[in-house]
Amino acid sequence: MNQRILFFDLARCVAAIAVIAIHVLAPYRNELGTIPFNEWLTAVTINGFSRWAVPVFILITGALMLSDQRPFDAQYYLKRRLGKVLIPFIVWSLFYTYLSGWSAMGFNAEVSWEVLLNSYHHYTYYHLGFFYYFIPLYFVIPFLQIMVRKHGDRSVYAFTAVWLFTTLLFLLKIDGPWSHELWLYTGYLPLGYLLYKLVPLNKMTVGVSVLLGGLALLITVYMVVDVSVVAEEYTVGRWLSYKTLNTVLAASMVFMLCRYCGEGLSDKSNQVVGFISKHSLGIYLLHPIFLWPMKAFGWFQGHPAWVIPLWIVVSGTGALWLSWLVAKSPKTSWLLP
Repeated sequence: MNQRILFFDLARCVAAIAVIAIHVLAPYRNELGTIPFNEWLTAVTINGFSRWAVPVFILITGALMLSDQRPFDAQYYLKRRLGKVLIPFIVWSLFYTYLSGWSAMGFNAEVSWEVLLNSYHHYTYYHLGFFYYFIPLYFVIPFLQIMVRKHGDRSVYAFTAVWLFTTLLFLLKIDGPWSHELWLYTGYLPLGYLLYKLVPLNKMTVGVSVLLGGLALLITVYMVVDVSVVAEEYTVGRWLSYKTLNTVLAASMVFMLCRYCGEGLSDKSNQVVGFISKHSLGIYLLHPIFLWPMKAFGWFQGHPAWVIPLWIVVSGTGALWLSWLVAKSPKTSWLLP
C-alpha cells in the first residue's frame, strides 16, 4: 500500500471514532450543576478535543477531489460522486425519521411525521446534519477543480488565506457575507488539497501544526468551560463550531499527523485500519442505532471517563459489523457507499 492509501485510511478511522465520541457524550453536556463537576468537565473536554472529526472528512474530500486530474465528466460526476451519497442519504433519512418516533415509552407516529415534514430544512436525526452541508459541496467542487487547474497553486493559497481570515471573523462574531454556511465549509476543500499536495511533510511542518492545533484545542476547552461556569449552564458561543479558526487548526493538526504517521503502521495495523476505513461511512450512518438504547433508557450512568469509551466501543463495533453485513450483498451494498 502506498502512503496516500494509508494516510487517508488512518484519517478516516480517527475521524469516525471522534464522531462517535461526540455523540456518546451528548447526554452529559447540559448536566452542569447536576452531576459532579469533574464528570461534566471530562465530557466537555472530550467534546472540545473531538470537534475536528467532521472537518477532517471534508479535508479528505478536498485532498482527493482537487488533486484529481481527470477531465470533468458531468454524467459520471452526478452518478458516481453525487448520486452515490445523495441516494443513500435519502434512504437513511427516512429510516431515521421512523427511529426518531421511538422512545423508552414506545412509538409515537406524530413525532416521526413532524420530523418528516421538517426534513427539507432540518435533519431527521442528529448525525445526519453532516449531509446537509456536505452534499452542497459537490456543486462547488467542479469550480474549485477548474480554479486549481487553470490558476495553479497560487489561487489555492490566496483562496485559503482569505477563507482562514473569515473563519476568525466568524469565531469573533463579526458577521457579514462571509458568515454563510456554504462558504465556511467550502474552504476546507482547498485546505485539504493544500495540506496534502503543497505543504511539505517534515518534522517542522508537523510540529507547527501540532503546536497550533494543540493550542487551539486547549483554548477551545478553556473558553467553553469558563463561559459555562460563569453562565451556570452549558454555553459554547462559537467555540465548538466546525466553521471557526480554532476548529480549522485542530483539524489541520490531525490531518498532518495522520499523513506523517501513515507509513509507520505495521502490516497488521494497516489491515485493521483499512477495514475500518472502508466502512467509515457505514459507521457514521449506523452507530446511532446502537446508541439509541443508551439515550432512550438512560444507560449512561457512571463517570464519563469509562462510560464514553465503553459506548464508543459498543456502538462503533456494532456499526462496523452491520456495515460489513450490508456491504456483503450487492442488493444492499449501495446503501453504504
